Amino acid sequence: MNNTVGVLAQQMYAKLVRMLPNFGTKLSMLDRFDLTLLNLVQRNDAQTADELARAVPLSPSALARRLRRLRREGWIARTVALLAPRLTERRLRAIVMIQLGEHTDQRGKAALLRRVDAAPQVQFCYELAGAFDLLMLVDCDNMAEFNCVIEQVLEVDQVVRRYETNFVKRETKFSPFVELRSNDPVS
Repeated sequence: MNNTVGVLAQQMYAKLVRMLPNFGTKLSMLDRFDLTLLNLVQRNDAQTADELARAVPLSPSALARRLRRLRREGWIARTVALLAPRLTERRLRAIVMIQLGEHTDQRGKAALLRRVDAAPQVQFCYELAGAFDLLMLVDCDNMAEFNCVIEQVLEVDQVVRRYETNFVKRETKFSPFVELRSNDPVS
């Protein structure tokens, strides 16, 4: 009998622990309603609370409060408008892969990243593992502007060992959405 009580107590304890938040993460702060809401607004942030309530089983006012909280807590970093391809298809866009010098110090790299961040033509920059250290997308009106940006950002010092440029012919897919699921780690 005593052993049965011990086993039941252990099972109840295990069940209770599984229900507790995963300490060291913020996973418990996002429930399934939050995740569904985040998935929906990533695709179309212009939906009204009434429209969102058709997909999330909460009242429009509850959804509006959740959206305000998600923005306030930084789960939604910002809201942007994506331009139609007819406005961007004639622009010069290039993927630039950058290899840093072998002995680049942290100050030199930090200065380069500040220049990258300050250049509005650089739409994104990723740090990579592999043959190249950085990858950035540069968007310009024309080749003259592109050359000027590259000179100002990459060629002003010895931090960049070399870079390769690939020009974008056409956009075939642009889908900057992250499908969130309840078992994804969140921090």
